[in-house]
Amino acid sequence: MGQQRLMAHALQPASVPIGSGLPRCPAAVLRGIKIRHEEKDEKPPFGERKENFMGGALSRDGSREGQDQMTISAPPLYVWWKRHFQDLVLMMLSAQTSVGRVLVILVFLFSIGSLIIYFINCYSAIQFCLSFQDRTINIDLFFNIFFLFYFGLRFLAASDKLKFWVELNSIVDFFTITPVCVSFYLEKNWLGLRFLRALRLLELPKILQFLQIIKSGTSIKLSKLLAVFVSTWLTAAGFLHWIENSGDPWEDLTNFQHLSYFECLYMVMVTMSTVGYGDIVAKTTLGRCFLLFFIIGGLMLFANFIPEIADIVGSTKIYKGSYKAVKGRKFIVVCGDITLNSVTAFLRDFLCQDPGEITTEILFLGETAPELELETVFRCYSAYATFFQGSILKNEDLQRVRIKDADACLILADTCSPRPYFEDTANIMRVLSIKNRHANVRVIIQMIQSSNKVYLPKLPNWGWKKGDCIICFAELKLGLIAQSCLVPGLTTLLTRLFVRESTQTKNFLLGHWHEIQGMDYNVLTGYLSNDFIDMTFQEVCRICFVRLNLILLAVQFKHGLHANSILINPPSTVKIQYNTMGFFIARTSAEVKRSSTILEEKTSEDLLDSTGMFHWCEAVPLEKALMMRKKKLSHVLHNHIVVCVFGDASSSLIGLRNFVMPLRASNFTFNELKDIVFVGSLEYLQREWEFIQNFPKLFLLQGSALSCADLKAVNIKHCSMCAVLSAYARDTGDQTLVDTKSILATLNIRSMQFKFSVSAEVASNAQFFEQNIKENAGDFYNRHATRFSRGTVFSDSFLDSLLCTAYYNHHVLALLQTLVTGGTTPQLEEYLAEETSLTGTCNHIMQFAPRNRCKLALLSVTENPDSLDGILIFFGDVYCKALDMFGIICFGLYRIEEEEHNPEKNRFVISRPSNNLEVFASDLFFCLVPFNTSATDLTDVVANIIPKGRKPGLSTVKTLC
Repeated sequence: MGQQRLMAHALQPASVPIGSGLPRCPAAVLRGIKIRHEEKDEKPPFGERKENFMGGALSRDGSREGQDQMTISAPPLYVWWKRHFQDLVLMMLSAQTSVGRVLVILVFLFSIGSLIIYFINCYSAIQFCLSFQDRTINIDLFFNIFFLFYFGLRFLAASDKLKFWVELNSIVDFFTITPVCVSFYLEKNWLGLRFLRALRLLELPKILQFLQIIKSGTSIKLSKLLAVFVSTWLTAAGFLHWIENSGDPWEDLTNFQHLSYFECLYMVMVTMSTVGYGDIVAKTTLGRCFLLFFIIGGLMLFANFIPEIADIVGSTKIYKGSYKAVKGRKFIVVCGDITLNSVTAFLRDFLCQDPGEITTEILFLGETAPELELETVFRCYSAYATFFQGSILKNEDLQRVRIKDADACLILADTCSPRPYFEDTANIMRVLSIKNRHANVRVIIQMIQSSNKVYLPKLPNWGWKKGDCIICFAELKLGLIAQSCLVPGLTTLLTRLFVRESTQTKNFLLGHWHEIQGMDYNVLTGYLSNDFIDMTFQEVCRICFVRLNLILLAVQFKHGLHANSILINPPSTVKIQYNTMGFFIARTSAEVKRSSTILEEKTSEDLLDSTGMFHWCEAVPLEKALMMRKKKLSHVLHNHIVVCVFGDASSSLIGLRNFVMPLRASNFTFNELKDIVFVGSLEYLQREWEFIQNFPKLFLLQGSALSCADLKAVNIKHCSMCAVLSAYARDTGDQTLVDTKSILATLNIRSMQFKFSVSAEVASNAQFFEQNIKENAGDFYNRHATRFSRGTVFSDSFLDSLLCTAYYNHHVLALLQTLVTGGTTPQLEEYLAEETSLTGTCNHIMQFAPRNRCKLALLSVTENPDSLDGILIFFGDVYCKALDMFGIICFGLYRIEEEEHNPEKNRFVISRPSNNLEVFASDLFFCLVPFNTSATDLTDVVANIIPKGRKPGLSTVKTLC
């Protein structure tokens, strides 16, 4: 009872003084509250009274003075019905019910009908201001009664009743419905302000959307533009028709002129278009004043709306058409991220050959109409590229571009997307749409995260043998950077071998002859001759090099245990089989042909994972791998790899496992593995550690590459290479600031006199990584080319170019993935997707096939440069002797620049040196070294070469060294 008294007292409005500032209990809270007083043995003290919510007093026995019961009743039934009816009306007005759809259709038809009646009345009216016989008055009255009913429904549905009275539709109803009703009652008619009925056309786009007649954004925009323009035109003509046929009131309506409604339409259009013929002019003062203001607004309306309407109508016809295939001409379909940057980069790479050799047409399928800049690009390349607006997810759009007859479908990814997972899944849905309808169409897709690759092999009709390819940015980028830590300059070499350079690029580099050597060579495929059957790989390599001037890198078998697997420089136990494909470094496909393999089993003492592809260890706890500065472990770290990672707890994972896997491949012995130290935010590294905790010799340091103290803690001066990675998402803003932290970290590392490998998200930002290149200030291209020829900077643009490479030859992409990732296969990718981390084996006995793989290396010519003083040796001699003695394949040079001012001894890359290229003692060779070969240089090779002669005078080697 005491609690009830306390509650009643707390809710008393009378107990709160006016102006006290305390909030009152709103009526909505009080509504529906019911307080019952229950009789109990204990009665309230004598004289105690309680106040009810309405201010009435309660006696001590609980009865109310002046009221029968102490109850605040629930909301009346009509309030509930009012709300229910209002919701029902809203659903009707938005055509969500059957009755509502009928209502909206009637509004649409009656609006057009009432406007037609106005046109008929204007034509039949002999004198505007006088009464005239209206034969359509009954029909017009019926229409206006319906509009009056519609007016009432809109009033009931309006949330703000006061604002409703000043809305445009309400004003139109005031001046159009009322005169018709009055005219019917007086049996006299007057046109008056009936021209305002044209303003009802403004509601037609909304009505058409309710009825789902127009759905696309383009059609909705077009309907709105047309509605505004036509309604303004008709309304202005109606006002002039009224004023000119009535005259000015202060002139006693004597200065009127007889103008038909059509003549007024003609005059308004001539005025808006600024043509101004002058054959029909306004004579009344009101009409001329109206035109003074209307000509300003009408001119703006005409100048803005008409070109936009014409552009929408014209573009709809252009981009909504169907492709007409030309018999005998191939074409491809490109979809996905169709933007100015992606299209420009793709066309630059795809059309890099001579114009006369381009035989493939490109069809771009974008979901939105192209912007002005992108439309200009399509016009410039109209001979090769055509744009169609549509979605790859819709069957009708697939039929429009004839996807079933396309040579391939290329799906571009937005690498700047802040949500890479959603970008990858969207592209996967595009693949699913294509494969479900046209199973035989070849698909090449770009993906950002390697973890999403596992979904593609599970799609129906997806097949590697059909030429379907995946270009994963995270996997290839981190793999290339990882390999560059072991083989500096490798990224430049692979870029030249796997991506075709345009003629324009070569012309730019004509002034740097030493940098363009080998640019004519690319990795090509061809079947080996049957004459090579049962020969070893090394024997075939020697014949191809000596007789055919070809360098054979790898073979691929079509049958047997290792069918469809790429073997790079396999051991002598491998014999060439029938119908074997070879991977060559050559100028043209006309020079190429041949390939094959069977491997034995062998035991390994090293601890490998269950696949035999990588070195493995028990999961290392994060605390054990974490290095502390107080422990002073820097003296232990030597000849290691430092990886500076920029990222935080909210950054997307870049997948450091893709970086570690090539450096922990089983084709390296355990002693050859270099320690890897990751420097970065502990919150980010902790998220990545789950995927790399089973790889040996990994360490973490919480810090930043922007801190010299952190770099000294990892003994960066004595490491073999340093890589800078960024996990921050890229936005679509100023791309110059994308690599800011990487650039600052690079400058910080450079100040400590150390060589590094850095990834540039944007190729043009490479200019900030080098400060000692001396050339003309405006010669940007030469600066750009020099940095990449040195192999010190890697750009994502290389990965964009791989899309075109995969289209022309998907086998070449498979070779690159094998080189970069350390031998990853589709089967291994599926296994890694199912297992978070690698697992070890019970008996540690591995198959020899997966481990007996060659490895990339950068070998010096000799340990003692003086031993080659004055001796003339050519690249062809070194290639043959290294192949004969150790089975090593040399396919590139890393040479010191021949410049007088080169104190840093910067090097540049020569891909596929010519056979008669002179070898210097300071040269480094890019090599494919067999697994069981432990050569660290080519001293023994050079010692067994018979010199071609001696150099006159001092050797160039001494000068360079």
